[in-house]
Amino acid sequence: MKGKKRYIRYGSFLLALLVMFLPVLVSAQNYQVRPGDSLYLISRRFNVPTDTLKNTNNLGSNMIYPGQTLTIPTAYKVRPGDSLYLIGTRNGISLSSLRTTNNIWHNYLEVGQTLYLPSAQGNTNPGSGSSSSGGQVYTVRTNDSLYLIAKRYGTTIQALKTANKLSSDFIYPGQVLTIPTGAGPSNPGGNSGNNGNTGNNGSTGGNYGNKYNLSQTEIQLLARLVRAEAEGESYEGQVAVAASVLNRLNDPRYPNTISQIIYQVDQGIYYQYSPVMDGRINLPPTASTLKAVQDAINGWDPSSGAIGFYNPAKTTNRWVRSQPVTTQIGNHVFFRN
Repeated sequence: MKGKKRYIRYGSFLLALLVMFLPVLVSAQNYQVRPGDSLYLISRRFNVPTDTLKNTNNLGSNMIYPGQTLTIPTAYKVRPGDSLYLIGTRNGISLSSLRTTNNIWHNYLEVGQTLYLPSAQGNTNPGSGSSSSGGQVYTVRTNDSLYLIAKRYGTTIQALKTANKLSSDFIYPGQVLTIPTGAGPSNPGGNSGNNGNTGNNGSTGGNYGNKYNLSQTEIQLLARLVRAEAEGESYEGQVAVAASVLNRLNDPRYPNTISQIIYQVDQGIYYQYSPVMDGRINLPPTASTLKAVQDAINGWDPSSGAIGFYNPAKTTNRWVRSQPVTTQIGNHVFFRN
């Protein structure tokens, strides 16, 4: 009898695993717009919010036209053990597409919460790629702007607007942009010799602190932290480190100056940033880290709203490992709480 109970419990465990990982077999459907249709009427007909329809179909306005094909996402109820990653994997939907459709840029889900699943797309890359015509395309991310994208690809705002027939500077997460021919990802940290005066150059460094009212001393300190924490990381990883510190500046749970955030020591024991403890914070900033701080101040946040980061190969801290992960860039895992 005891053996039978063990068998039943083991079988229940296997069933739970199958439910968690097997495909849910739900799929979006296509709808062809008819005369007299509107996004409001279509949303009522299919019981899908208007904003969700716009996000799913990369619509910048409520304008639709007869004959246009719209993707109608499928409603899905969150179950115990679900995560955005698992839901996307089970249904062949990229995490980026799932986030864009539902306008969710964090990892928190509640059991019973309704998500909308777009068409299965495989594991698409939310960053750069190639269009069907062979040109380069880019999917807009949270906190992107035409200014930042133009700088990233060595082009101009006007060239981006012309290539994408944009009448304004407005863009939104999930929107697919065509990168003008001849542009390519720039390496802002590459020509450091040419950027040695970034902090004092009126055309670049002049934007420092406009949003956060940071002093040059605070900017230099933040750039020193970025060097100490992410000198061996990619440029995107350096910007992400700077952005995570700025996110703390916007969070009422943390001190309200850059200096206090970086030098914070909880209970007189726990340093928030190890370079403060071992002295690496005193290394001078580089042209690359100064520029990374500038891009973070101007709104680029590759950390996806993180307030901290860690290297999983170097930390055993249970608390940071238990926090919701926003993204991983290079050797750093970024998290929020």
